[in-house]
Formats: sequence, structure tokens, C-alpha cells
Amino acid sequence: MSSQPKGMSRRDLLAMVGMAAGASAMYSAMAGMGYAGTSDYKGPVKLEGDPKGASVLVLGAGLAGMTAAYELRRAGYKVQILEYREKAGGRCWTLRGGDSYTELGGYTQKVGFAEGNYLNPGPWRIPSDHYAVLDYCKRFGVKLEPFMQVNYNAYVHNTEAFGGKPQRFKEIQADYRGQIAELLAKAVKQDKLDEAVTDEDAELLVASLKRYGVLNDDLEYVKSEKVSEHRGWEKQPGGGVGAEPVPSNIISLSDILKGKLWNNLITGESIDHQAAIFQPVGGMDMIAQAFEREVKDLITYNAKVIRYEGGENGVTATYVDAKAGGAEQTVSADYCICTIPFSVLGQIEHNFSAPMTAAIEDVYYESSIKVGLEFKRRFWEQDDHIYGGISYTNLPITLISYPSTNFFSDGPGVLLGTYSWGAAAYQFNAIAPEARIEKALEFGAQIHPQYRDEFSNGVAVAWHRVPWTLGCYGEWRDKEKYYPAATAMDQRTLMAGEHISFLPAWQEGAILSALNAIERLHKHIIG
Repeated sequence: MSSQPKGMSRRDLLAMVGMAAGASAMYSAMAGMGYAGTSDYKGPVKLEGDPKGASVLVLGAGLAGMTAAYELRRAGYKVQILEYREKAGGRCWTLRGGDSYTELGGYTQKVGFAEGNYLNPGPWRIPSDHYAVLDYCKRFGVKLEPFMQVNYNAYVHNTEAFGGKPQRFKEIQADYRGQIAELLAKAVKQDKLDEAVTDEDAELLVASLKRYGVLNDDLEYVKSEKVSEHRGWEKQPGGGVGAEPVPSNIISLSDILKGKLWNNLITGESIDHQAAIFQPVGGMDMIAQAFEREVKDLITYNAKVIRYEGGENGVTATYVDAKAGGAEQTVSADYCICTIPFSVLGQIEHNFSAPMTAAIEDVYYESSIKVGLEFKRRFWEQDDHIYGGISYTNLPITLISYPSTNFFSDGPGVLLGTYSWGAAAYQFNAIAPEARIEKALEFGAQIHPQYRDEFSNGVAVAWHRVPWTLGCYGEWRDKEKYYPAATAMDQRTLMAGEHISFLPAWQEGAILSALNAIERLHKHIIG
């Protein structure tokens, strides 16, 4: 092997780190090189200067709208909010026992969950680097608890692999990592990478792969006690006579590759899913409720905006009662922060400029489906020893997420039994809620046979049928072209929401976009 150092491109180095150590290590390397970043939140916004009695109309009482309203009022602005729903929160929404939800098409579901159980149809977790959300939770007294993203005792499942039998995450993860590490370590020893690393680096790389992949002295990933400490035992260690553990058999790399069970091994290592992750105690809408307590007196509920007009001297919005219809009512203000999703805003009569109108039309909204299933007992804990985390499958349900709260309780529990996108979500959208629940049971039973015997009730939310968003989150067809127009002031209006951010689909993106909008508005007003 050549000992001559050879320059490596950053791309090559990152690729090598990613192959050898996984996505989390690669992200750390990227962050060190300045190629990756987290939320740019720097702390509470400071709007200094006299707003001179200016008034601001906020359209929408989701997190973006309520953030804007809360901070603007603190800065001395006159603020009012129009909200389509009977309560605030937007997509920050939780369904509990006793709730009723009617989707487009007229289907009404009455939630039958036991007390304390819930489903978050929208956001369901908060990454530890979403600093704005976490800061507002602390400021408003929202209690948080850990959310279990990765559980090595959960399953990965493919109907076309292993006879359709689910495999434990830990077994596939350990065997895949070990055998990949073996291949790379042997490649280094055989001088296959002599142009990529120096002799010294090669020795260090082999040593790291040996530890990372749990390889033996011959750089082999083979059945052993050390390997079983990672992938699990054939016979668990015990106490007393006959307590010796028995190492487990390894699944071949070929079987893992053919079964495509490697698809979700690094899902928990992406920047938004790395531990620690949090959830509000009692449901995600605890955040919405906390914001609502701060600005409730500013909100007009059940206000369906049907017409919006901006001009040189102010803005005007016309609305009707979202439930009863009836007479039109009009409100005016000096400026507006509009957080209405573009999927809805595009259907409202308005006089925005041609560039803004084109930006609104450029955004489409992703389809998504969530099905919450309540079971009479927590069989995933009692029978399968799975406490939180997610099992993944190639079935249309995509995944099963286990609750990260009330561990070891005897009573009923709720699983997120479906969280699908794309074609599968459109198929779920096309059928009635009870049929969606039936499909979730049918598919989920292939992973947990206890489904049928233990099922109690469920609720299904198809996001293209949610009246106040008509989709899950905004996707730009040509963000580079149209995003600048969407962020510019137009007819005395600034847009905000997760779609006006580079953190789409996250509450953090919604809040950051609102903070950015009000800072720009304030700067414009005070000159």
C-alpha cells in the first residue's frame, strides 16, 4: 500500500464516513464543514421602536399566526386574528375520546378512545434542535416528555422477505452493519483503498471498523457472544444452573439486501429524528392550547375568509361564519400577516400581484394519512416487549408507532397504525374512514397477529380531506423561482407558515417564518 498522502475531496470524505459509520457520523462531519445546520432561532424576538399605533390583521390561528399575534401585541401593535375553526392550533391538533371530526365529503367520526389516550393527526414529535418550539414550550409552561423514535426491539417488515415474517430491527441492523464493515475492512487490508487513505489512516480505519462492526481478529462478522450482545441471543442469559446464553444465528447479507430491510435502518439518524426527541405530555395540541391562552382574546373563531383586498393604505378581509354561513362581515387593518395555507388561499378571492399569485399557484400540498387504533391491552409491550419506537413495513400502512407514554399500564393503548404518503395515502383518501381503519387492521395484523382480538376502536384522518388545509404540508414545484415573491410584502401583506420556510412540515418552520415576517414588518413600519 502506498504511504503517499492523497488529497480527498470533501464529497469523497463524506461518502466514506457515511459508508463506514452511518448517517449520524456523516451529519456530524457535514456540520463540522459547515454543510449542515439546525434551526437558526437565536432567542426571543425583540421588536424595538414605536409601532405608532399600527394595526395588524392575522389570518389563521395556527402556530405561525399565534406566534405573530403574540409577539406583535407585546411590541405594542393592535392585533386581531381570523380563524376558520372553532379552536386554534391549525395542524397542531389532537383527537381524544369524545371528540368529533367531520372531513370533506361529510364523513363524521366520533372518537371513542379511553381517557388519556389520543392521536396526533398532524405533528407528533419535536426534534431537540427545533429551538423555537422548545423555547416557547418552556416560556408557556408546556410540559414535555421523551418521544421514542428508534427502538431496536421493534420490527422491520417486507412481505416479500423471510416469508413475510417481521424481523427485529436490532437483528437486521447489527447483521447489516457488521457484514458491511467486514467487506470494507478487508478491502482496506487488501490495499483496495490505497489511493484514498494513508497507511496510518488505513490502520485506524480498520481498527474503527473492527469495533463498529463487531468483527473478530480475522475481520469477520460471525456468530459469537460479542455479536449477540448487539443483535440479541438465541437463548437469553439467566441465573443459576443452565443460565449460559446461546449466541444467535446471523442473517446473511444477501438475504438482508434482497429483502430490502435496510431501507429504514438510518431513519432515526437523520437530523430531525436523532435523539433526543420530545412530545408534549397529553398530546401535541398542548402547545396550541398554550399559545391560545396568550392570544385568545384576539381571535374571532369560525371565520371563513371569502375575500381579501390589500391596497396602499391598508388591508380588508371579508368573512362569513364557517358553520352557519350567513351575512358577510368585514375587518380592516393597516397590515396583514397571512398564514392561510396556499391550498386554501388560492381559492379565496384576492387582489395579490401577479408574482404573488404565481407563487401561490406553484405550491401543492402533500397527501398523507394517519390512522389511530386503540386496543384493549398494550400487547406490543406485554407480548412483544416493545416500549415506544417504530416498526417499518412495505405494506401501505408504512409504519406502526408505539406510544411513548404510560408504559406498563394495564389499560387500553393507542397505536399510530398507519402513516402513509404518496400513492398509498391517495388510496386511503378515496375510501370512507371505517374502511381506512379496516385496512389498517388488515395490514397491521401481518406484523402483530393480536390486532383482531385486541382491537377496540379507531379514527382515520386523510389530510386531503381536512377542510382547513386540503393537504398535509406545502411542496414547491419551483422554489428557487417563486419563493422570493412569496416572502416579499405584497399589498401590505406578508406570508408566514411552514410553507414559507426551509423547514417544511415542521412546527419550527411555521414559527420561524412568522418571526421573520414580523421582524421585517416592524422594520418597514418604524423605518
